[in-house]
Order: sequence, then C-alpha cells, then structure tokens
Amino acid sequence: MNILLIGGTGRISMAVSKELLKQGHTLYLLNRGNRNEALPGAVFLQADIEQEDTVRVLLGDLTFDAVADFIAFTPEQIQRDYRLFAGRTRQYIFVSSASAYQKPQKDYRITENTPLENPYWAYSRNKIACEEWLMEQYQKGNFPVTIVRPSHTYDERSVPVGLHGSHGSWQVVRRILAGKPVIIHGDGTSLWTMTHNSDFARGFVGLVGNPAAIGEAVQITSDESLTWNQIYETLAEVLGAELHAVHVSSDFLAACSPYDLQGSLLGDKSATVVFDNSKLKKLVPGFCARKNLKEGMAEAVAFIMEHPELQTEDLEFDAWCDRVMEARNQALQWMNSVKQCNCSGTSIPGGGCEAKS
Repeated sequence: MNILLIGGTGRISMAVSKELLKQGHTLYLLNRGNRNEALPGAVFLQADIEQEDTVRVLLGDLTFDAVADFIAFTPEQIQRDYRLFAGRTRQYIFVSSASAYQKPQKDYRITENTPLENPYWAYSRNKIACEEWLMEQYQKGNFPVTIVRPSHTYDERSVPVGLHGSHGSWQVVRRILAGKPVIIHGDGTSLWTMTHNSDFARGFVGLVGNPAAIGEAVQITSDESLTWNQIYETLAEVLGAELHAVHVSSDFLAACSPYDLQGSLLGDKSATVVFDNSKLKKLVPGFCARKNLKEGMAEAVAFIMEHPELQTEDLEFDAWCDRVMEARNQALQWMNSVKQCNCSGTSIPGGGCEAKS
C-alpha cells in the first residue's frame, strides 16, 4: 500500500513508520525533516503541513491508500487535511487521545463507547471537536475516517512517569538515584495504563487499509494496568535504587504548579483507567501488547544512560518538588502540634495555644 504519515518521526509515529517499512509498504513522510535519517527507505516530502498551498503543490497527483495525521490538534487543522486529502486517499486516520474520555468518569472501565467530555483540558476538548467534525464528514459520505485513541504511550527515549517538568522525566530518575523523595500524585493507588510504542504500532498498522475500521473509533493500549505506586516502584527497581515516595493531593499539585497539571493531571492521570481493547482485537486478530512496563522501563533506562544528550537537567522542576514537599511537611508539623495541645485554650497558627479568659 501507499501510505502517507503527517509527522512520522515522533514518540508514537516513529514506531508506526518502522513497522510499515518492515511490512513492505511504500511509506511517504510529510514533515519538516527532523529525524528522517532514522527511516531509510521512506519517501520524504519535506514541508510544513501548515503551509497548505505549498503542500498541495508538493503532493502533485499523488494518491494514497491511507493518510494518517499524528500532529493535528485542532478542528482547523483537520479541516485543512480534509481540503488536502478528500478524494486523494481511501482512508484518513486521525490520531486523537484517550484523554478525551469523560472526566470525572462514571466507570473506570474504558471502551470506545465511553462518553467524550473533559472539562479540565483544552487539548482534550479540541481532540473531541476534531472527532465530531470528522465523523460528520464520514456520515455525509464525504470522507473515509478512522479515529485512533492512544493513551500514555512511551518509547526508549523517555522514562514514563506521572509528574515531571517541562524538560521531561530525567530529573525524576536523578532524584531516585540520589535518594531524594519523589512526588506521587494522590495516594498512588489509582490505576494507570502505559503502552510501549512498538505495541501501539502493531495495533495501528493493523487498522491501516482495513475496511472494517472505516467510520470507527478505536483505542490502542496495553492490557496491563498498574497503580502509580507500582509504576514508581518498578522504575526504582530497574534503577537499582530505593524509592522514597511522598504522596501529595492532585488538586494541590495542580493549584500550585507552574506546569499545566490542571489538564494533564486532573484531566487525565489522576483518574483510574482500565482499557477494554476488545474492539481493537476484533479488528486486528491476534493483537496483544507484548512488552510489559518493567521491560519497557528497563529498555528506556538503559538507552538514556547510554545517551547523555537525553539526560536533560531540570533544576526548576527539582526546586519546585522540594518546595511542595517542604510545604507539606510544615503543614503536617503544624497539624500535629495542634493535635498534641492538651490545654483548654484555643489553638492558633504556629502550634501554640491561647488560653481562654
């Protein structure tokens, strides 16, 4: 098949590109040229997809069996894709997000029929709007759409964790190795699912050119669900270090963070999610996620340790973690001092008592 990926070299899409090439498809990549050297055998169409007129000229009279966009986030962007690819492809695959599912959830078990609603995160609401617009075009008979919903998908270049700064997760790894406490949101007992990009890719490629997937939304995740405590304990075990976990309320973290935790935490990672992948397995017989989290964590840690350029220090995030934990400790000390006050006076801030007159 002739397949075009818009993007094709990111955390998720790189694995998809490699799997398509491995299976012998003719792969076109439309992107700005970053990391294309890792994909020998692909046909590169170098351009910025936002430059619609330039892209239209570059495409010429090319047609495709499937086009997949990994970097569309807003309705305006998928409407641009519609203008570029309607009549040019037999299947258009939109990469949405499992974060679009209802928050707060009424059922921790997630299927494709779970309502789409996320009041916490504009990113997710935009993905929902994209899905709605595309399905409207499909129902009108104008566009052969497949919607894919990944959840927390990772590769060897980044260790997956629940909370990190703007420079990635390396600083969390450093804290564990240094014996410093690490923040886990909530009480760490909510369930979460992480998927290795190689597993996602096999599910995704099974949907490419699959006529039964047209007009459908399909989630692609691992079947392994672990608590956040287990996830961090797995990371510490892989690192050969002891985990010193400090649990902090998700609401508090979102309120005091300079990062967008309102969306990524309250709108996503603080909720328990267990994905039912029955629909994917029906459409792609034989699919199952092969790499469990411990294996994927070990590969990521080994790769990052061998590549110093991926060990990006994040002193701002490190200092923020220390401030949060210090504030937590001070609050606990104050509450304990109030609790221990045995006199008949009224407790006052600072842990003392004010005798009644």
